[in-house]
Amino acid sequence: MAKELGVGRLLIAVYGVFAISASARALYQLFTEFSQAPIAYSLSAVSALVYIYATLALARQSQRKYAWIAIWFELVGVLVVGALSFVIPQWFAHPSVWSGFGVGYGYVPLLLPVLGLIWLWRNRA
Repeated sequence: MAKELGVGRLLIAVYGVFAISASARALYQLFTEFSQAPIAYSLSAVSALVYIYATLALARQSQRKYAWIAIWFELVGVLVVGALSFVIPQWFAHPSVWSGFGVGYGYVPLLLPVLGLIWLWRNRA
């Protein structure tokens, strides 16, 4: 049980780091370069909001059902945006957090929701 708590804390910490980094990136892009790639930068903002929400929902036992929703949304977002960034590359002339399936972040955006869903499944009430 203690091992699973440690894994959960690590997962929440990684989500927190992504919430901060995606938020900083999105804010910078939205305020300085939005006209250059509005779709990609808007998607970066959406990913930042999802990471913030998932972090908070994972951290609160009472919010775990919302963590499921947020993390499923995140996984679908990474898969859809990742695929679109190859199919319609002109939409992603500038990268977003999820473009290329998270290549700019070492594919962690693709792996993180999978790990989050596994952890939620193993620790469901």
